Amino acid sequence: MYGISGIKERDKLEQLPIFNKKTAAILIGKTGNNLDKKIERLLKEGYLVNLKKGWYVSKPFLDKQSNLKSFTEYLANKLRTPSYLSLEYVLSKYNLIPEEINIWTSVTTKSTRFYENDLGVFSYKSIKDKLFMGYKETEVEGNQIYIANKTKALFDFLYLKRNLGENLVYELNEGLRFNWTVFSDKDLQEFSKYVQISNMDKMKQILKEIIKIKNAAG
Repeated sequence: MYGISGIKERDKLEQLPIFNKKTAAILIGKTGNNLDKKIERLLKEGYLVNLKKGWYVSKPFLDKQSNLKSFTEYLANKLRTPSYLSLEYVLSKYNLIPEEINIWTSVTTKSTRFYENDLGVFSYKSIKDKLFMGYKETEVEGNQIYIANKTKALFDFLYLKRNLGENLVYELNEGLRFNWTVFSDKDLQEFSKYVQISNMDKMKQILKEIIKIKNAAG
């Protein structure tokens, strides 16, 4: 239990997965400098966790989460909206890359951002509106999570990957250490659809090389 006093609507505050300073003013019951001092004290005492500038969650709320990972996936969607989990995080999840990823990587139609807090590191890369697709909505313990499918995560990663250039063949075959055995013909067809939408020469060349890799593997 936390020896915290002076919060007007404490029960309501502890039920929120994320809230901003405006909501904090209502539920704590303070404004201006008094609110700032109260938030500073609650942060110092560990009752509040700072997620990004002006956004918080209470430690009692976090303590009640039986699946903190799914909540953090949900939080990744909320810290920058609209966004969905993609890139290295999802590639690792589907075993397309061997590395275990400890950063929550996402794409957004907004500008690139990077947040670090007590729950982890959250990275957001910007993508065009017409390519903001290829993700699904799942629900885990009441948390609505938006996450790319395997194929779109690969497309997003390669689309945003810089300086492939002359090393493209090497990177796709060896350098990036992709596990092409989990990338099916159906995945390839879907990848082709995203390439057509992008209408980008780089992605067309990548598609040709992936087809070669798949054909060589039989």
